[in-house]
Amino acid sequence: MHFEARIEPLNGKLPKVAYRWDPETDILTVACKGVAKGNGMNGTVDLEGGDGSFVVIDVAGGALRGLDVVTWPDDVRTLASLAAPDASKAGQVTFPDGRAEAGVAAVELDTALTVDKNPAESVFHIRVGRQRPATVVRVADHLLVEVDKQSRIAGLWLLEVPPFPNVEATA
Repeated sequence: MHFEARIEPLNGKLPKVAYRWDPETDILTVACKGVAKGNGMNGTVDLEGGDGSFVVIDVAGGALRGLDVVTWPDDVRTLASLAAPDASKAGQVTFPDGRAEAGVAAVELDTALTVDKNPAESVFHIRVGRQRPATVVRVADHLLVEVDKQSRIAGLWLLEVPPFPNVEATA
């Protein structure tokens, strides 16, 4: 299924990212603060991997407002030299309102999800579908989005992610 993701010029300041780990569920929440209002769908774009992995992209007024890595893929690879690509530009990723009936939508996309991380677990690359050429856009201070030439999300880069909380009691 094809679901369009448009790259538009940044309207205002670059949004700031706030990360939050849920130590009980391993869910990583990424919230973008200061995203400009726009026109488009309100709801979520749910990326579902064949292995049960699940990433939810939050959309309001057509703009990407954040995401949740709800269920991690079975095989998260650690790459010693994982470095984020240079963003070709700062911009906003928007989702048009083409399919939403009453202004609220949940779009589900079945796709392969793969995750690579650096050894410090401060950089995560979530690839959506097969690897393919894409334009890299900085949509927030610590969030990059890859969009391919068919206007589909090809990947997400989470940068400067804080460490997972140590939930074990120390003696």
